[in-house]
Amino acid sequence: MGIRRHTRVMLGAYLLTCCIYGNFLALSSVVALNANIICNKIPTLAPKQRLVCKSRPDAFIAMGEGAKLGGAECRFQFMNMRWNCTSINGDKSMFGYEELGATKEAAFIYAITSAGVTYAITKACSTGNLSNCGCDQAKKDGEVTSAGWKWGGCSVDVKYGLKMARKFMDAREIAKDDRALMNLHNNRAGRKAVKDNMSTDCKCHGVSGSCTVKTCWTTLPPFRKIGDALKKRYKKAKLVASYVGGRSRQPISLILKRSKRPHRKPRRSHLVFLIPSPNYCDYDESVRSLGTKGRSCNRTSNASEGCDLMCCGRGYNTHQHTRNYKCSCKFHWCCQVQCENCSERTEQYTCK
Repeated sequence: MGIRRHTRVMLGAYLLTCCIYGNFLALSSVVALNANIICNKIPTLAPKQRLVCKSRPDAFIAMGEGAKLGGAECRFQFMNMRWNCTSINGDKSMFGYEELGATKEAAFIYAITSAGVTYAITKACSTGNLSNCGCDQAKKDGEVTSAGWKWGGCSVDVKYGLKMARKFMDAREIAKDDRALMNLHNNRAGRKAVKDNMSTDCKCHGVSGSCTVKTCWTTLPPFRKIGDALKKRYKKAKLVASYVGGRSRQPISLILKRSKRPHRKPRRSHLVFLIPSPNYCDYDESVRSLGTKGRSCNRTSNASEGCDLMCCGRGYNTHQHTRNYKCSCKFHWCCQVQCENCSERTEQYTCK
């Protein structure tokens, strides 16, 4: 099987898997595993994104994996909070979340998705799964740095990952409004989180473990580290407004609303939002809130997962469970194992 046909088969199988798990709307069938046909059937893709899908199906597969990675990290980071990275209509698209209001939760989703796409493309390059990229050519093997050690091995090409993620993710923002500016800013913050958290691994060479020569290479950190960094940014997200200027009278930049200095812009690493978040206590389709009714909570915790905060003061239900199991098992010669019957009572608490 040729490389191009193999790539089309991989793309078709991948998209079919996505359909099964609900990441894309269901495709009728993958009758002809051709990138043009498949990419045209994927809903919610912007025109430029569809072109990337058709021209670089191998990269598009990595992007899809990156979006799934970002979604899983979002659910982990918010699993004990009222908003737990879910929405009423589900994830109709892996790459856009316009249905969410311009809140700091939407800011986090855009940032973590952009980070996931950047991460996956960079990783695919370093493992040889993508054409047109590989190891970082700027870090030449054997080149001595100012610190006295040498570049060696295969440094991941994060610049290529940043470039491809920007080209694909930012292609959705074709409108010239404040929401588009917000999305673009948070996309960039997500990419920057990957870049800022890159690791450098080194190996010493020398007699008896001495480090007379040290070679180093750049590597991707665990994605959890990037998720943790963006979660901290989420907690310090900045409320912004669009600044209108020029004859077009269209938004040209974002400025901080709560700043003593006029027209002060947010930093590139900041997550930004346009409207305050709802409390997410009750089901409310207008703000895409599922509410917390039925959510598990911790009766003894004062943090966000505690029943007082999670249940928004409505109270909680107590469910008692009994588990029977074998315990204190002993071996008797020869050849029996005798155990006692034990039981354990546990309680689970869910919001009213």
